Amino acid sequence: MAVTQQDAVAPPAALEAATLCEAFQLTASERGDAPALRAFEGGLSLSWAEYAQRVRSVAAGLAALGLRRGDALALMLRNRPEFNVVDAAALHLGATPFSVYNTSPPEQVAFLFANAGNRIAVTERALLPVVRAAAEQSGGIDRIVVIDGGEEEDLTLADVEAAGDPAFDFGAAWRAVRPDDVATLIYTSGTTGPPKGVELTHTNLIAEVRAMFARAPSRPHGRVLSFLPSAHIADRWSAHYHASMTLGFEVTTVADARRIAEALAAVRPTIFGSVPRVYEKLKAALEARGIAEPAQLPEDARAALRARLGLDAAEWLVVGAAPCPVEVIDYFGALGLPLCELWGMSELSCCATCNPPGGVRAGTVGPAVDGVELRVADDGELLARGALVMRGYRGDPERTAETIDADGWLHTGDVATIDADGYVTIVDRKKELIINAAGKNMSPANIEMRLKAHPLVGQAMAIGDRRPYNVALIVLDPEVGAAFAQEHGLVDGSAAALAAEPAVRAEIERAVAEANEHLSRVEQIKRFAILPLDWEPGGDELTPTMKLRRRPIADKYAREIEALYAA
Repeated sequence: MAVTQQDAVAPPAALEAATLCEAFQLTASERGDAPALRAFEGGLSLSWAEYAQRVRSVAAGLAALGLRRGDALALMLRNRPEFNVVDAAALHLGATPFSVYNTSPPEQVAFLFANAGNRIAVTERALLPVVRAAAEQSGGIDRIVVIDGGEEEDLTLADVEAAGDPAFDFGAAWRAVRPDDVATLIYTSGTTGPPKGVELTHTNLIAEVRAMFARAPSRPHGRVLSFLPSAHIADRWSAHYHASMTLGFEVTTVADARRIAEALAAVRPTIFGSVPRVYEKLKAALEARGIAEPAQLPEDARAALRARLGLDAAEWLVVGAAPCPVEVIDYFGALGLPLCELWGMSELSCCATCNPPGGVRAGTVGPAVDGVELRVADDGELLARGALVMRGYRGDPERTAETIDADGWLHTGDVATIDADGYVTIVDRKKELIINAAGKNMSPANIEMRLKAHPLVGQAMAIGDRRPYNVALIVLDPEVGAAFAQEHGLVDGSAAALAAEPAVRAEIERAVAEANEHLSRVEQIKRFAILPLDWEPGGDELTPTMKLRRRPIADKYAREIEALYAA
């Protein structure tokens, strides 16, 4: 099934382009009336010729709105063809389009707007209230474009296109884009503090496309699904820059990721990549039908299962963004669907290592892709260097210097080993990010800070790494707890007694609900446990400076944590 270096067709001309704009133009001129974009749920459907024309007209309209080379443009849209059109149009102006997670609350979106410095935001009717609130908070937004129409005074995408100057020199605009121009911003949370805006240039992203084509060659003109959030580098690379702009694939957008299994069966993608959670669900569905040992099935039965899943035409499959259980990789391998686990990060333009088709080693993330150097520092941290390394964090030279050293090595924050063949195994994360089962990176400190905004919460630890949702361990503040007991006529104000009190539970439920209002959906706490004790500085749970000892806490309270997920 996998295309190898020996049987792959010649690389497309777009692979040699200097910018994404040039890649797009080469591909569009070659593909003509072939299908380019369509929405799985119905709606806009474009051929490559129509796609190119829409990019031209939207670019002219955005230029009329004042978008210039170097300007940022915010997009808060679901997966839909209009996202690709507007994003590509902005790129052709030399602007920097960036995407916002659709689950983000207004205050987070406002922070991104302020950091990016965009004066125009593009959204859709369903997300308009959040964008409007964020625009008011940031104070820097001049125009909001609502692609499907909002209030009478709102600009639609059709209005933008109609406002374009017929004399606008589109060709001169995209040819003026330079390889070192910032193509996009990917906002990624650190362990503490606000999100960081990763600046990726055209050079970065073209290097990523070339490296992954070399690692896993794909026949041009295939089919791909766009269902992961466009704010995540994985969707941006796989379905937009790589498969679409460079290889001329037909992209089917899926606005509701819950319909991914249905979309797979209908589209039969020729390449497919996802987070482990999707493969885990597909595996569970097959096991529920009694297919526990696919290796024991005859080939015709396995072929029928591949077709039922919609993966019978897939030339290669990748999994990443979170660690994938070995048993999942082994299961699909036995089914004749080898999963090529990869590793990367936004700061490395997406994929920095990948298991090669035909050379998968379960439990590893493969060797470095072309153009990437890797080495392990003395403390075990994995360092990377090469053309994929970001330009830096937007407006944050201090954190950029902390991440990329004077010799150009990017300090990834991951602890890893590299074997004699160059295969990388990620051992642990040096940084304390939560990466949930869907591959979303979250800062636990940010979540915990929100929880501790309530005075009754003395300490909190968020848990969610490799899990489907977040839970929390909560320790009551001793002084506030005692006052709460007195106010509510409770005889015993100890931590043990209060943890069992219904009134305390109700108050903590209110605290969690309040915290969740300030968190994106994936960050929110779904369940919690109130521990019947206090955490003292210098003890098992806290350092002398009151920092959480995360791993010891996870080990000590493993039973309580598992109970929260078993509920």
